[in-house]
Amino acid sequence: MYKIKLSILLLTSLFFYSCATNQQNFSQQKYSLEYIGGGFDGLLLKNYLLSSLINLDIYDPYSNYKITANITHRTNLYITNIDNTSDRENITTDLSFQVMDTFSNCQLMNDQINVSQFYIYAPSDKFLSNQAAVRKIKKDNTESLVKQFINNLRTISNNCDE
Repeated sequence: MYKIKLSILLLTSLFFYSCATNQQNFSQQKYSLEYIGGGFDGLLLKNYLLSSLINLDIYDPYSNYKITANITHRTNLYITNIDNTSDRENITTDLSFQVMDTFSNCQLMNDQINVSQFYIYAPSDKFLSNQAAVRKIKKDNTESLVKQFINNLRTISNNCDE
C-alpha cells in the first residue's frame, strides 16, 4: 500500500515540477522599446510590454533592435433582440507594431494583430458598470495582445535580407 502511495506522490510531484519549469526558447537577441502611441492605453501597453521583455530577459535599452507600437480601441453597439433588453457593446483592440534593426537600417517585422470582446451594455452612460467593463476589457485585450506579440517575437529572423 505504501509503495502505491509513494509512486502516486512521485508521479504528481514530477508532473508539477514539469509544469513549473517553463523553458522559453528565445534567441539571445535583446530588444529595446521606442515610441509607444495610444495615450493612456499606450502607457499601459508599454508597461506590460516592458515587464514581459524584462521577465524573459530579452530587454536591453541600448539594443539595436527597436520595437515601436501603437494601440487603438474601437467600440460598436449591437442590438441583439427586438425588445432591446440585452444590447451588447463590442470593444476591438488593434495593436500595430514594428521591429527595426537600427544598425543595418532595415525592418525585421511589421504586423498588426487585434482582439475583441463583448459585454452587456446598460442603457445609460451614467451606470458605472459600463465604464468599469470598458476599462477591464481594454486592460484584458492589452494583456492578450502583449502575449501574442511576445509569441510573434519567437518567429522573427534577426537578419535583414536585402
